[in-house]
Amino acid sequence: MVPVQSKMARAGLGLQVVQVAKLAKVAHTTILRFERGEELKPRTVEAIQRAYEAAGIEFLNGDGPGVRLTR
Repeated sequence: MVPVQSKMARAGLGLQVVQVAKLAKVAHTTILRFERGEELKPRTVEAIQRAYEAAGIEFLNGDGPGVRLTR
């Protein structure tokens, strides 16, 4: 997952940063930092991605980064 996919996933689910942070069990500032393009530990990015996937997001990387709602 790359930062723009986090923004797309969050928008697609209609979630605020604080809500995503709670689902991923990270600080809301961590989500903000990631979406600004700051580098995070791989396990932190994985936790965020797993939270989105559990909420119904599929990450696409075909012709460029994207997301799809699966529910």
